[in-house]
Amino acid sequence: MTKKKIINTTGKRKKAIARATIRKGSGVIRINSKPLEKTTPRLIRMRIQEPLLLAPQAAKGVNIDVTVKGGGIWGQADACRTAIANALVKFENSKELKQLFRDYDRSLLISDSRRTEPHKPSRSSAGPRRKKQQSKR
Repeated sequence: MTKKKIINTTGKRKKAIARATIRKGSGVIRINSKPLEKTTPRLIRMRIQEPLLLAPQAAKGVNIDVTVKGGGIWGQADACRTAIANALVKFENSKELKQLFRDYDRSLLISDSRRTEPHKPSRSSAGPRRKKQQSKR
């Protein structure tokens, strides 16, 4: 009996966390149990498909299931693409693929660490750096 190769990876962006599971298959990609083709709007679908379009041979023979939670739709999309790219690199175990993703966009492999600035106590609802306008005279 041969052991099936299954790899789990994660991707993060702001508050969104995506977990991808990759296994040998027929090229089906599902996000939260829905096929990628059903993802709307179209721009978000295109953003998620970037690693698949950069490495079509690697993506053809695998099934990828992504579960994503938290954040907004763009944060979730970026978390998904990071998780998918990392899954493809680990599954293929290829330095060329890793270099291709890194040259195209570093955030494909490395989660973006930027976060929103917390609100400060003085005028908390207005924003983190909002101050009263100063009058010269």
